[in-house]
Amino acid sequence: MNAVLVLLLALGPQVVGGEFTHVVRPGDSFTSIGARFGIEARVIAEKNGLTRQTRLQEGQTLQLNNRHIVPNPDGVEILVNIPQRMLFYFAGGKLSQHYPVAAGRRTWQTSTGDFKILSAEEDPVWDVPLSIQAEMARQGKPVLVKVPPSPENPLGKYWLGTSLSSIGIHGTNAPSSIYSLQTHGCIRLHPDDIQTLFHSVSVGTTGRTIYQPALIAFDVNGIFLEVHPDTYRLGPDPMVKVREFAENFDMAGLVDWSLVKEVIRKHDGVAHNVSQTAVAWR
Repeated sequence: MNAVLVLLLALGPQVVGGEFTHVVRPGDSFTSIGARFGIEARVIAEKNGLTRQTRLQEGQTLQLNNRHIVPNPDGVEILVNIPQRMLFYFAGGKLSQHYPVAAGRRTWQTSTGDFKILSAEEDPVWDVPLSIQAEMARQGKPVLVKVPPSPENPLGKYWLGTSLSSIGIHGTNAPSSIYSLQTHGCIRLHPDDIQTLFHSVSVGTTGRTIYQPALIAFDVNGIFLEVHPDTYRLGPDPMVKVREFAENFDMAGLVDWSLVKEVIRKHDGVAHNVSQTAVAWR
């Protein structure tokens, strides 16, 4: 076995998630299902031969695929990849938890860089920043200054303050907003996920936010490529990244370049096997 591959496998999984079925429950929508599992609504519809306008029926079975590549943590404990809309938590250098998140929209971006957890609050009070108060006023909404703990508090039940300016990791009162880029810069998790993360970390936990819309990795199952929309318009050309990876690991002859082009074209946020031996996917 290739020595580099042995090293990567020793570091932990390079790809998480996979294909599974989901039985539609009351109140489910493409958006809410995608938010919970880390899949774009359009991708769920397409995979099941449906359109976004299709009305889901209780008891209906959907085929889902939430396979994602794990970025290199490079020594930090919390890693958030903004275009991937995923948070990874590493305990003792090993991947322990991974969750879909919401992050900053294009006009209110989540900054990248290293950080530490500075505070951890249960039932936080939201002191509304002046910038958000100004936005409320522009939109003709009631201007809120302070929101106490309640079902109306957009921070949810848990808040992890970071050393990044004005950015925290918190829950939400709108779970269907997860797996999107629509916040005011903060990292938003599903209520169940933030509860688990909150009780796993502490003040001083290290983290990093990164911006990688295209990821490539390999393990014993093959070579995987995952491409997301470059919402902030900061990412490199995905094809250039794949070619550099293939050359660095002497794998150009193992890659199916037609599959690579298709993955880049669809940029569906799912990690696909692009090895020569991979079965073509729809």
